[in-house]
Amino acid sequence: MKLLILGTRGIPARHGGFETFVEKLAPFLVARGWEVVVYCQESGKGEVSESEWQGVRRIHVPVAREGAAGTILFDWKVAKHAKREKGLCLTLGYNTAIFNIVQRLSGQTNVINMDGIEWRRDKWGLIAKTWFWLNERAGCWVGNHLVADHPSIKEHLATRVKAEKITMIPYGGDEVLSADSALLQPYGLTHDQFSVVIARPEPENSFLEMVRAFSQKKRNHTLVVLGNFQPEKNAYHHAVMQAASDEVIFPGAIYDAPVVQALRFHARFYLHGHRVGGTNPSLVEALGASCAVIAHDNQFNRWVAGESAAYFKDEAGCSLLFEQLLNDTTRAHSMKEISRKRFNERFTWQQVLEEYEQLLSSWCQPPHRVER
Repeated sequence: MKLLILGTRGIPARHGGFETFVEKLAPFLVARGWEVVVYCQESGKGEVSESEWQGVRRIHVPVAREGAAGTILFDWKVAKHAKREKGLCLTLGYNTAIFNIVQRLSGQTNVINMDGIEWRRDKWGLIAKTWFWLNERAGCWVGNHLVADHPSIKEHLATRVKAEKITMIPYGGDEVLSADSALLQPYGLTHDQFSVVIARPEPENSFLEMVRAFSQKKRNHTLVVLGNFQPEKNAYHHAVMQAASDEVIFPGAIYDAPVVQALRFHARFYLHGHRVGGTNPSLVEALGASCAVIAHDNQFNRWVAGESAAYFKDEAGCSLLFEQLLNDTTRAHSMKEISRKRFNERFTWQQVLEEYEQLLSSWCQPPHRVER
């Protein structure tokens, strides 16, 4: 059994949710007898090279371009290289799915994780939205089988292809049973005396609504807003920071995992304003850290957090929740307990990785019907 993993920047994880997922999945499959190959994006010029990481064969593909153009070029090079390798492909994301026609035409089986509905995101302009919309259609066509990370994503994809071509497997997370409170000291924070937002500062993630709602009055509480804010370059970032009271702090983007875990674990509430997407990794990780969650009210967040969260539709609703919940220690404790229960019901890595192995194994048993 051999698996080629396409669509990420590689491992170990330094970028996002898909890279973290591969960091979990690849060694898991190796331990179960699989040969696993992961393509890794490298900056600069040169030849393709190889290395090994925890028993995983890594293929390093250099690209001289930066940003989105570099990622597109990398994906094209990977699609061509993977065609020469024997094995099952797992492609994470559909952003350049049109390139995977290479796999389809060469008879190579390709399972595609279709991620979220990227073309609906507010941050993209018309050209980018059109590109993502076309590639979503392409992914549905060229993929032998599709993975949806949320029931609503499966319902959406089922308007493009037959439902039996889609398997729903959510994102996973680690359970956090303790975290070093000393890591909070550089930020002047103490256990249960702050709440936290951890996300990309974009309009679709409701930053402005949450910061305004919190800042309407003195709360005797601190709101910690993580993210790479550049107010001098980004008008939305500027608006969010201008709306903040002196009880809101912006420590920047923090990539040190123990610090982020401590911020979640010791927070009174975790705020999740995402309006678009499937199973969001940050929300899953919040459940794994037993966070009491205040979330935007939509079908994506409601399925993940379930009854553990308190939900808001708009700025006024968010403000009302702050009024009701910030000083309700009993309610916050109850929400934390239900979050942990929900996490263990559906989102442990063990569950997720075993479901992926079961699906991938079914496609390694020839002959296999090509699904359309």
